[in-house]
Amino acid sequence: MSARKPLVVVTRKLPDAIETRMCELFDAQLNIADDPMSADQLGEAVGKADVLVPTVTDRIDGAVLSKAGEQLKLIANFGTGVDNVDLDTARNRGIIVTNTPGVLTEDTADMTMALILAVPRRLVEGASYLKNPDNKWQGWSPTWMLGHRIYGKRLGIIGMGRIGQAVARRAKAFGLQIHYHNRHRVADEIEEELEATYWDSLDQMLARMDIVSVNCPHTPATYHLLSARRLELLKPDAYIVNTARGEVIDENALARMIVAGKIAGAGLDVFEHAPAVNAKLLQSDRVVVLPHLASATIEGRMDMGEKVIVNIKTFLDGHSPPDRVHPAML
Repeated sequence: MSARKPLVVVTRKLPDAIETRMCELFDAQLNIADDPMSADQLGEAVGKADVLVPTVTDRIDGAVLSKAGEQLKLIANFGTGVDNVDLDTARNRGIIVTNTPGVLTEDTADMTMALILAVPRRLVEGASYLKNPDNKWQGWSPTWMLGHRIYGKRLGIIGMGRIGQAVARRAKAFGLQIHYHNRHRVADEIEEELEATYWDSLDQMLARMDIVSVNCPHTPATYHLLSARRLELLKPDAYIVNTARGEVIDENALARMIVAGKIAGAGLDVFEHAPAVNAKLLQSDRVVVLPHLASATIEGRMDMGEKVIVNIKTFLDGHSPPDRVHPAML
């Protein structure tokens, strides 16, 4: 019998400790340069790999999967979302897809709360003013750079899964009133703990919120969930925070409405056409933009990598991987 280790192709640079462990367990082909792979390179990878380890920015679509060899039986995604993988094509080709759920919940909720604080209180704008040598700060003023209080405001959470609930717990501690819209109403005990109000109608919730936090995955059903029509429902003094997926919001419509003063501001960690960002959003003082940092902690990346390894090892040992993605989950 051959003692050949399975070939595991990793598309991006991962933490050193994770890559070292992968090299110990598998025949791991690493991407030390961390240059994103082209579609042709991804096609070459699936053509030879036993296991592919892509990241959320790698588009593993039908065209790429059409080049997969018969030996490819597992795509172990380094990320919670799997909207970068054509799940239907993978399933039809007998390829199992896994992800890394749960380990990024607290980090993402922390960043969501940071943006909820930063946008109404103009934190980035104030910090930028002081760092600009052309500005001469005159000291405290009773009317300069006033923001808005968040205590007592209504927070509408779109997507009340692990991250949405973690955001709600943080927001409740800051004195916000918790409202949410979800595909399914959460358990009574969770609603009681969070003192949360459920809205079956997203439209009705949006019209009444002071701050809206997007915490749902990107699926065909959530693409442009916050469409131009729904954005028009928001109050002109409302804020939007998005640490989920950029495709959930019609970014062009959001930019137009912020410029027109129809929405007070936004805190965005993700973008519809990333890495491109709408120029109007970048130019607005009422928008805080971050380069997809919600999950960017050392601890989080290590936890993700360990989950990827567990999924691969479990699969290779002949068992169903713990984080297998099923269509019913989406």
